[in-house]
Amino acid sequence: MADPGFWDNPESAQTVVAELKGISTVLKPLQQLLDAADDLEAALEIAEEDPDFEEEVRQEIGRLESQLEDLELKALLNGPNDTCGAIVTLNARDGGTDANDWAEMLLRMYIQWAGQQEYDVEILDRTDNEEAGIKSATLAIRGPMAYGYLKGETGMHRLVRISPFNAEGKRQTSFTAVDVTPEINDSVEIELRDEDIREDVFRASGAGGQHVNKTSSAIRLTHQPTGIVVQCQNERSQHKNRATALKLLRSRLARVEEEKREAEQAEKFQSQAKTGFGSQIRNYFLHPDQFVKDTRTNLRMGNFHQVLDGGVQPFLDAFLRYRAGRGSAK
Repeated sequence: MADPGFWDNPESAQTVVAELKGISTVLKPLQQLLDAADDLEAALEIAEEDPDFEEEVRQEIGRLESQLEDLELKALLNGPNDTCGAIVTLNARDGGTDANDWAEMLLRMYIQWAGQQEYDVEILDRTDNEEAGIKSATLAIRGPMAYGYLKGETGMHRLVRISPFNAEGKRQTSFTAVDVTPEINDSVEIELRDEDIREDVFRASGAGGQHVNKTSSAIRLTHQPTGIVVQCQNERSQHKNRATALKLLRSRLARVEEEKREAEQAEKFQSQAKTGFGSQIRNYFLHPDQFVKDTRTNLRMGNFHQVLDGGVQPFLDAFLRYRAGRGSAK
């Protein structure tokens, strides 16, 4: 980074900066812990002579144990793409307008979580529902270990509540499918042959008014060997939408390769639920009781609104331990 020509290629430079941030998230707290351990040794000697100092030492030990646990969790983020940014795609599924509303609630949850981590967020694609909520959305969350933390969110998220869209006040179950893939840069080799990609151009849809695109600028790409379909319609420029769609396709293919490697090492890991109906990874209840429970780790949190306000980190941490074979969270 000290090289005079470092910023001549901004994209390459940003990749290096992101790599440095990822390394620093582990090395910096590790060095702080090592320094604190040296200080603790001196504090213990003082406590032996001054009993009044013992309580302060106990508090410091508790603080260091908490920091050590956080560092151990970061050490579990050792997958080939874990340091990458994350591309999160949400699709409303069964549940009608409630499902569209639920998808938008989850979109807000991930944006709020990213803000708490001081990560950057970019909405790559969004399709609004006419009545309320969204049909689908894709966002990029960029920051150290973003993909490593979020990849366990892939799967079906189920909401049970009294429907605000039902005049009779009946209980409604809604589903939103979440898919998380790594945001990889151009230095990662992903084979993409033009003859394998079918491109469809269409008019962007929207809620009406100024959101209606009168030109065919939206792009849908189908990778025929794998059947993966991606689309982008956020930009008015067909060229920009195509570039974003290609990025999404590369991201999805990188995830496919990662899944192949995971399958080869399946005996080391417990199974992970895939996106699809009936494979819900987490249940969110607003009626009759309010709580959120993960079906894989058994972690349960009683504050529904805290989770939806971005407080999803305990579930991310629990899933990391689960994947490392440390059993269910209580």
